[in-house]
Amino acid sequence: MTDSASPAPGTETSPSAAPAPKAAKPPAPEDQPFATFVPNLLIPAIAAEIKTYGGPETTLRFEQGPMPVVGSSCWMVNGELAGGRRFWLCFTDASISAAKTIAVAEAGAEPSLLESFLIDEKKMSLALLVSRLVQRLNGQKWLGAN
Repeated sequence: MTDSASPAPGTETSPSAAPAPKAAKPPAPEDQPFATFVPNLLIPAIAAEIKTYGGPETTLRFEQGPMPVVGSSCWMVNGELAGGRRFWLCFTDASISAAKTIAVAEAGAEPSLLESFLIDEKKMSLALLVSRLVQRLNGQKWLGAN
């Protein structure tokens, strides 16, 4: 009589044959709290991408204040390029998935138009925010050899 708890001959399992537990997937950058994500990830990524495009040195600030043109309170990335050109990427709430607007102004001028920004996107990501902002600034002919 054989022990029913022992494996049949030729079907023994070794400890290495057990499936390895899946490594915990690190959280996406976008899962960080808004107050951490913007200054620690978004702003450095914007600065690096502007530089990659051959754009001028950029001053970027993360602040809460009045939205350009309309004056309602918002969180914003306020940027100034060499020569005094300025832009504002505004978030209506402290979330990267909140409604966003952008405003731009030439040196010495105030912004006069507030544009919707990334309104059709279902999932927001660091790469998407950075690429579309830089694409918008490049469309103004503010970056590189335009």
